[in-house]
Amino acid sequence: MGWLCQLLQVVAVVTVFCLPCLGEDRCAGTPGIPGTPGANGLPGRDGRDGMKGNPGPPGPTGPPNGLPGAPGRDGLPGPEGQRGEPGEKGEKGEPGPEGRPASFDPEVQKVLRSLVQRIMRLEGVLALKGVINKAGDKIFATNAKEVNFETTVQTCQHFGGSIAQPMNEEENKAILEIVKEKNRYAYLGINESPLPGEFQYLDGTPVNYTNWRQYEPNGNGAENCVEMFTDGGWNDKKCNQYRLTICEF
Repeated sequence: MGWLCQLLQVVAVVTVFCLPCLGEDRCAGTPGIPGTPGANGLPGRDGRDGMKGNPGPPGPTGPPNGLPGAPGRDGLPGPEGQRGEPGEKGEKGEPGPEGRPASFDPEVQKVLRSLVQRIMRLEGVLALKGVINKAGDKIFATNAKEVNFETTVQTCQHFGGSIAQPMNEEENKAILEIVKEKNRYAYLGINESPLPGEFQYLDGTPVNYTNWRQYEPNGNGAENCVEMFTDGGWNDKKCNQYRLTICEF
């Protein structure tokens, strides 16, 4: 009885494998022969960089006639060398454009006028051959001679200057140094105006600086000139007295 059961099982298994596939695209069969390998796929993305390796051994020396490498950076400048021998003189160049005549150049004329004035001043000072003093732009000089007021004015004009007339304390001190050096009173370029007691410069403009001594001026029209004492103070005086000649340039 047992062998009959085993026979039925074998028949059932064979029947199952022999039945046609119902409603299926494919039926499971015995494995076939493996096909040929397919083509390689596209390469994958690069992975992350690995750790830096140790430097390799130097390569072999190249041939002696190889291409030169790139030039290196410039070094620091060296010390300046000795001056070389002068070269040969070059040929004369073309003449430049013609300049303006000095007579048409206002700047040149201005400089020339200034130089002429300075030369005339210096000539006048040197011609006096006496004591010289300076204050600001003025030069004061004396020939050490004593004359009246009118002669003093003419003498200074003859030498290209004018009688000394202080317009500030500095100029008054410069004149005073000459007065003290010669120990003589000196006339100043100041006189009395038509109004008694009012004094002016020789060109008629009012004085802008005075150094009258106490109670001076007191001539009330009788003393028309001004003199400087050896203490630097001023006094009104008659113009016919002889006083030290001091000019300004």
